[in-house]
Amino acid sequence: MPKQSAKKTKDQKPAAKAPTIDLDAARHTAAHVLALAVKKMFQNARFAIGPVIENGFYYDFDLPRALTPQDLPALEKSMREIIRQNLPMEKILVPMDKAIAAAKQAGQKYKVELLEEIHKGDRAAIDPSTPLGQVTFYRVGDFTDLCRGGHLKSTGEIPAGAFKLTHIAGAYWKGDEKRDQLQRVYGALFATKTELDEYLAQLEEAKKRDHKILGTKLDLFTFSDLVGPGLPLWTPKGTILRETLDAYVWELRKKYGYEKVEIPHITKKGLFETSGHWQKFQNDLFKINTREDHLFVMKPMNCPHHTQIYARRKWSYRDLPQRYANTTMVYRDEQSGELSGLARVLSITQDDAHVFCMLKDVQSEVSKIWDIIDKFYKPFGFKLEVRLSRRDPRHPENYLGTDRQWQSSESALKKVMEAKNVWREESDKIGEAAFYGPKIDFMATDSLKREWQVATIQLDMNMPDRFNLTCINETGKEERIVMIHAAIMGSIERFLSIVIEHFAGAFPTWLAPVQTTVLPVSDKFNKYAGKVVEELKKSGIRAELDHRAESVGRKIRDAEMQKIPYMIVVGEKEQKAKKINVRKRGEKKQSTVALKTFLKKLQKEIEGKK
Repeated sequence: MPKQSAKKTKDQKPAAKAPTIDLDAARHTAAHVLALAVKKMFQNARFAIGPVIENGFYYDFDLPRALTPQDLPALEKSMREIIRQNLPMEKILVPMDKAIAAAKQAGQKYKVELLEEIHKGDRAAIDPSTPLGQVTFYRVGDFTDLCRGGHLKSTGEIPAGAFKLTHIAGAYWKGDEKRDQLQRVYGALFATKTELDEYLAQLEEAKKRDHKILGTKLDLFTFSDLVGPGLPLWTPKGTILRETLDAYVWELRKKYGYEKVEIPHITKKGLFETSGHWQKFQNDLFKINTREDHLFVMKPMNCPHHTQIYARRKWSYRDLPQRYANTTMVYRDEQSGELSGLARVLSITQDDAHVFCMLKDVQSEVSKIWDIIDKFYKPFGFKLEVRLSRRDPRHPENYLGTDRQWQSSESALKKVMEAKNVWREESDKIGEAAFYGPKIDFMATDSLKREWQVATIQLDMNMPDRFNLTCINETGKEERIVMIHAAIMGSIERFLSIVIEHFAGAFPTWLAPVQTTVLPVSDKFNKYAGKVVEELKKSGIRAELDHRAESVGRKIRDAEMQKIPYMIVVGEKEQKAKKINVRKRGEKKQSTVALKTFLKKLQKEIEGKK
């Protein structure tokens, strides 16, 4: 059969392009459509807020009954009907006093609260172009909502085949657990059905990879009601994971001249008053009153303590940089409704480090930390991107320090990014800086194409000022130093939640809590199997013996379920030959080799972080 030409004939038409659409506007419009559908289902519904989020939208409702997943298809059907009707999105200007009165009459207490806040000036104006004394609403059908705008012209412009209501969740009004609990309905919306289907498939895969489920199946961590929510308990296997990761970070840091330090877990509040953390975060701190009525707090971060290690003596410029590394727990009083597995906890293990150096050394030191980050993340297969998180100059009240300090520190970090050839204008993230200084944030894209903020490098000129940290410079005078904050993983708990889901629990050999399991085919080969395990352990391999009275097939299936990288089967043949039968995770192929040969291969794999 002749090969068909790839060229287009005159009669052929170019493939139709997907229509261009303002996704944010479409998602915002869809949130209004959802609210209208809910109003049709519940005439006495009370409405809170319905913003655009990544991949879609949500709306918070106060309803006479709890929604169930079975309600979502009915709401979707109603939404599609509203889209089919092609109803216009009408902008309405209403005098503030009339808007408040109408909301009160309608029993829409959440809208009343928002309107009163706008009226008092506690919230930004809904729409900057709105005339003084008025507020903007948008009407679709018989539903009118307080809104600043950013919609499609009509509901018919929403891609009807490219949205889906995904799930229902509880949400406190304004995120305050002391306020009303609302029902939040989430929806996904994309430009095309293909994109939606890809996203929904990703969600299904994410459910299978959920670290909370895998953590239990793989026996990595647990939670106890007696201990409390947000306080994970690490099993032997989970502890191996933590220690392996931390040891790798230390292995890299040690090569760059870091020294280990240790600090207490409680401290006087005065330390955090000086640092500025008390004023900013006091509501997020666990507080302890001593028998002598002194107020201590559980440390929420480590940097102020490290300043005091530096401050213990006078330093010459010749002694700098001083590089302190410290893996330790910090504690934050998060709201219980915000806790989620390992991703959001009360006890947070930070692989923290601080560099105390002169301003002229900043670029060199940041580059060294960057090298550590690059080396650490290489074995995980993450795609890394960087962002320069700057302060928001419109709200200087949210940050410590002078304009000059911020300009200097932001410029220094930008120069490092330029030297690495990674700075782009779009890399700047205004308003994402720490309250004491700008930072370079490293963003990791996992196997499901989800983006996570992981490592961070922060430049701080404020804390050295507040704690009067200096050195004697080349001229014999005191000179203010700067402080660099660096976390490679950030939070070990959160990092492990990402890693577990990234690998779906199938960790590479170097990281796996159990690297190989030895499976005797029957009890009479337990002794030989035990000797194999002993030799493996002597060589530094994390090995275990499965001596259960089960068939070898069952043992292999269980080892696969536990996602152990290598299975070693020993029976009469292997015992006589003084060899082992090796099977790799996910493969059916087996090979009979000498134990020393396998050990050499395995050690090379582990050393190469594979």
